[in-house]
Amino acid sequence: QVQLVESGGGLVQPGGSLRLSCAASGSIFSIYPMAWYRQAPGKQRELVAAITSIGTTNYADSVKGRFTISRDNAKNTVYLQMNSLKSEDTAVYYCKQIRGASGYWGQGTQVTVSS
Repeated sequence: QVQLVESGGGLVQPGGSLRLSCAASGSIFSIYPMAWYRQAPGKQRELVAAITSIGTTNYADSVKGRFTISRDNAKNTVYLQMNSLKSEDTAVYYCKQIRGASGYWGQGTQVTVSS
């Protein structure tokens, strides 16, 4: 059974930083692409960033230059470093282990950007 547990969310002021973590268990972590999604109230869930098994990354235009996705295969963990946070980054952030057209989701962690 694959489990993904996110942590690191919280309340931060505009311009601040947070680092999200997603710890995986129950699978061979290193061979699967991983991704971070987010869902703001009243909006659809959207892809924020993704990383392949060999470390190739891609980002949503809205976060390019501010967010960085990385992975530590020895720790079965994927990270999302978020800098220069804006109020529009407020959302529940989910990690996903990608398995073709489907995959496994974590339970989400709330990020609130507010003064």
